[in-house]
Amino acid sequence: MKPTNGTLVTAFALFSLFFGAGNLILPPFLGFEAGAGWILVSLGFAVSAVVIPIMGIFGHARLQGTMLDFGNKVHPFFSLFFCILVYLVSISLPAPRTASVTYEMAVMPYFQISSLGFSAIYFGLVLLFVLNRARLLSLIAKYLTPLLLLMLFMIIGIAALGEPAPHEASLLTTPFAHGMLEGYQTFDALGSIVVGAVVIISLKMGHFIDYENKKRVVMRGGIMAGIALIAIYAGLIYVGSLYAGDAGISSRTELLSYISYQTLGSGGRILLAALIGVACFTTAVGIVTGTSDFVQGLFDGARPAYFATAVASCLLGVAIGQFNTDLIIAVAVPALFFVYPVTIALIILNILPKKLITHWVFKSVVIVTILFSIPDFMHSLNFDQLKGIRQALPLGTYGLGWLVPAAVTFLVVNLILYLLPKKDDDEPINHAKS
Repeated sequence: MKPTNGTLVTAFALFSLFFGAGNLILPPFLGFEAGAGWILVSLGFAVSAVVIPIMGIFGHARLQGTMLDFGNKVHPFFSLFFCILVYLVSISLPAPRTASVTYEMAVMPYFQISSLGFSAIYFGLVLLFVLNRARLLSLIAKYLTPLLLLMLFMIIGIAALGEPAPHEASLLTTPFAHGMLEGYQTFDALGSIVVGAVVIISLKMGHFIDYENKKRVVMRGGIMAGIALIAIYAGLIYVGSLYAGDAGISSRTELLSYISYQTLGSGGRILLAALIGVACFTTAVGIVTGTSDFVQGLFDGARPAYFATAVASCLLGVAIGQFNTDLIIAVAVPALFFVYPVTIALIILNILPKKLITHWVFKSVVIVTILFSIPDFMHSLNFDQLKGIRQALPLGTYGLGWLVPAAVTFLVVNLILYLLPKKDDDEPINHAKS
């Protein structure tokens, strides 16, 4: 495979692995709420739903190992615990949720099949793709991603080129902040460290063995995928803004269904069903593959470990995926509040200049992030014993109470290390491979 082809395949695969049902449903309703403020909302959404996840891909491009490398500088035991937690959350909640969403929006309205029966078929196909992981990037890039992009551009293009509707005034007082906070609901920062590892291993299977070559392919592919994601999100937000003020629309799924009908007629809802199915399926494949890769790595590359993990993950997906989407989301929110802040902190630390990310910086920032995210986590469980602390923290009412303390810790620890004499264990992290 030529480097240029590898970059395109990587870009297409990353786009498709990132773009799940939430990425399709959230942007139009943001535009619907924003009205004339759709540009500011788009910028805010892009920061949290594109920039941070692509930073995670850049982190993988530098490390070129497994997800364990993201947290090893804190402590190997911490890294192992963190990775196991992330993968358990991923296969127990986001992956099964893709089957639930697909069933409720794309299958149940048209076919007489039980949720359990559909979940079994769905994860059977996921398992088929995962067990053929040597061809995973190629299959997704050559077939599923072009199909996904074609359907998205059809909906956006027809709506945007139609008779323009006057933009209603924004319902949001802070469009940029609202867009940024809504982008966190995609949970793509978590996804980036899972699917990024999948891409790195897949490139190795494709004979990209040189460190610099893989780094260049992954980073360029990440940039291309990021540009495509921003374009699609902005398009969907703009289309949603065209319907701002329509009193007959009350939910995200209702708006998306309405837009597909208005742009493509009666066949639009069928196209929407196919679009949701493809978007969910590729995300599930990426999660299960990433989990299987991780477990295989823990067992020194043993193929049976990969196979057993893939089968177990899909069986778990069948069991949980038959439940109602709202129930899965309700259970997922506290779990993701627990792991998301430290995930973002690790992503940012792993792409910063080497001289700024010593062992002490890693340890300090991660510890502070965990401590100051506890009030938000408890609030997500409806335990507000720490409500006063949460409200007193900068950005605490937005669920970002950990952000300012973590940033201050990063600056203070670096300042202290700069003023103190250098020690051997304070040497910056070296990402280069020997």
